[in-house]
Amino acid sequence: MSIDVLILNTAVSDFRSDEFAFTEKLAGPGGLARCKTQDMPAYTQKQYVQWIDKGMVTAGGPGNTAPLVAKAGLKVAVGANLGKGDFNGLDAQGRFFYDTMTKYNVDMSQTFIHPNLPTGTTFIYEKVNHERGGLAYFPNANNDFDFEYFKKSVEKLSPKIVFYMYSGLSDRGDANGGRDLADFIKWCKAKGIVTIVDSHTLTGNPQKLIDEKASVPEYKLLEPILPELDIFFTSYDEARMIENTIGQRGRYDNISQEEYIKNFLDFLAQRFINFKIFGVTVKDGAFVVYKDAKGNLTGPQKITSRFMGQGVTDLVGAGDSFRAGVVTYIAKNIDEFKNGKIDIEQAIQMGNLFASLYIKAPLNDRYVNIKPYNDILEKIKG
Repeated sequence: MSIDVLILNTAVSDFRSDEFAFTEKLAGPGGLARCKTQDMPAYTQKQYVQWIDKGMVTAGGPGNTAPLVAKAGLKVAVGANLGKGDFNGLDAQGRFFYDTMTKYNVDMSQTFIHPNLPTGTTFIYEKVNHERGGLAYFPNANNDFDFEYFKKSVEKLSPKIVFYMYSGLSDRGDANGGRDLADFIKWCKAKGIVTIVDSHTLTGNPQKLIDEKASVPEYKLLEPILPELDIFFTSYDEARMIENTIGQRGRYDNISQEEYIKNFLDFLAQRFINFKIFGVTVKDGAFVVYKDAKGNLTGPQKITSRFMGQGVTDLVGAGDSFRAGVVTYIAKNIDEFKNGKIDIEQAIQMGNLFASLYIKAPLNDRYVNIKPYNDILEKIKG
């Protein structure tokens, strides 16, 4: 069996409500707090079912990515831990995640049902003005991600691309200072598999961390991972925190955002030389540096989105959906990618289009706007 993309790890059900203001005490506005299972609010499985029935939940993590790739017509699988429960073997959150994925033809055969820990659960403060409120994330079963178990999934499915989501959010996945994940990525690459890892470590108040030039421990995990990766994208805010953690604090003070990003990408490209694409996403597109098969660099350059416009419904998942578009394009042009001949402009514009379509979709159907690959490609070319 061979598939296009295998997405691993952070299976989570994201519950949204204007009643979850408590999250901002933990995370700050727009921040993410990673919390412990024993500190979960004492909501019952009946309450979760009621919220699910009311449409107050979406599938996060791979749920922001896998169905988009599948709707484009690719073969995609998710390998993740879900919690055991009374809903046909899963807890309410896990059943929602599983059923959402299978509804969109995502292969869930590599699900590990955790006997003790519940499915990952996030509470999102739903602000009236659609700004991103605080997120309280409870890793739960995701905290026990086992690379040896999911190596068997890789061997069984023979994916073109392995996409790990996310560095920084799993105790076991992040073990040994990120070296376990780095070893897994190296193992995948030895099999000829293209690799991408996403980081999601906006802990506390992001702006405060940037202003204070603070070192963020979760970004230290990237040091052993980045030398092994083919593809890595981050946001501008995260780039600032990554630089403050594994680069030189305050090195690029008092310059424009564009100058900062280009300097940051130069820093990554010079330090971690085995990559294919490094990028930083911004509101209107992405900056990228791309290496061809001969080691020649293109960029850093900005590829401005042609697809943003008005009508944004919700920004949560914007970065994930962008990566879904990029990964879709690369999977469909995998030989060109490996040979360093991919059309980087088209790849990034597909990411831009996916993100635009996703954030403008209604919360009860985040995937509705995604069309088959050839239709999307025509729009990219047009």
